[in-house]
Amino acid sequence: MVFAVATNNQKKLKEIQRILDSFGIQAKTLKELNIQVEIEENGTTFEENAVIKAKTIADISKLPTISDDSGLEVDFLNGAPGVYTARYAGEHATDDENIDKLLASLKDVSRENRNARFVSAVCLYMPDGRHTVCRGTCEGWIGTERIGEGGFGYDPVFMVGDKSYSQMSPQEKDAISHRGEALGKLKEEIKNFI
Repeated sequence: MVFAVATNNQKKLKEIQRILDSFGIQAKTLKELNIQVEIEENGTTFEENAVIKAKTIADISKLPTISDDSGLEVDFLNGAPGVYTARYAGEHATDDENIDKLLASLKDVSRENRNARFVSAVCLYMPDGRHTVCRGTCEGWIGTERIGEGGFGYDPVFMVGDKSYSQMSPQEKDAISHRGEALGKLKEEIKNFI
């Protein structure tokens, strides 16, 4: 079965494809489908943004579409950066700029006050309008410096126990990650849609 994946983020796409492959679903990228569209993510929750993205691409591609809206919630920052995770340091901020702002925001904050979670809302949107959204979370904390070489986004500073997402193999991360949990729930939901 062929699904469209509503993202242009190549690292996120690679992670989603790796997980979908294990379910026997062939993921087609927006580039492979020759779809070029700017989607305004103006929802106030991860779930709303996931639906906006998936519906837009399902309407264009006429394929079942999976989208992911995910982000980081830091307790000390009252849930920020939240839905603004990718643009925490500004509209076109780089991963490093976002991490720098986060670390500056938590400067001198003790370990016990650095609790955080990654949240993923994954939406499956069918061309006929039926859809579902599954949420996954991974609890952790924000380190004081970048650790590890892998991953993307905030992975170098998001710690689960004493290991950052960036230090984990793809298989280790998939087994515990917010996106892995959300896609695992979606796997069960897909049966109701096909």
